Amino acid sequence: MAMHALLDDELDALGTVALEEHMRGCVSCRKAFDRLERLRGVLSEPELRHRAPDALRERIMATLPQQRAPAATRAPSWRAWSGGAVGGAIAASLALLVGMPQISEPGIADQLVDGHIRSLQSAHLIDVATSDRHVVKPWFNGRIDFAPQVVDLKPQGFPLVGGRLDVIDQKTVAVLVYRRRLHSINLFVRPAPAVASPFVRSLRQDSYNLVRWTSGGLEFWAVSDLGSDELQQFQQAFVRADKM
Repeated sequence: MAMHALLDDELDALGTVALEEHMRGCVSCRKAFDRLERLRGVLSEPELRHRAPDALRERIMATLPQQRAPAATRAPSWRAWSGGAVGGAIAASLALLVGMPQISEPGIADQLVDGHIRSLQSAHLIDVATSDRHVVKPWFNGRIDFAPQVVDLKPQGFPLVGGRLDVIDQKTVAVLVYRRRLHSINLFVRPAPAVASPFVRSLRQDSYNLVRWTSGGLEFWAVSDLGSDELQQFQQAFVRADKM
């Protein structure tokens, strides 16, 4: 998990910067990280280790068959002490981590921003230029092995202008292109990774904003030089239209 990796100084530089930037603006994640730090400190206290009295060990040994006696020397199992205060704290921490938001593998933000910039610089923003979602959606048939949802967001101020193919992590992905005034929004769509590192739903990379979400087994990444608020409005509008 990313927070554990950060605590153990095992997170890469990009992941560290992005996670710390997110926690500066996210009170719940900051509190979660603080709880993990406190839990780590509690578990490292030497007084938590308690040695059973010799008399108790002798009584237990006497109740066991002779051939199973060596098993009594093993360290207490998880079930033996998980009901205590420390076990409760760890269980609460695990429950917190299960509910944490997730992000894709490290380095994906750089690839997405590079793809966004490349599309603008090379005039390869659109392979199929149309505002008709009923034309854009079937255009991807046979070109990729999944079907991206295409929605019309013109009434919400984000008109569809077309779509194209791109490559992320050496795999072909779908890109839906939307506009907001003079700004382009590249919406990268691919099958959601089977394993993802925990992270945030939005971040800023090289003066560009990115917003991520998943739906129907697909992962969506919106990339633009729009402000973070407007890009999140785009994400919310897309999700609402996708459910209709």
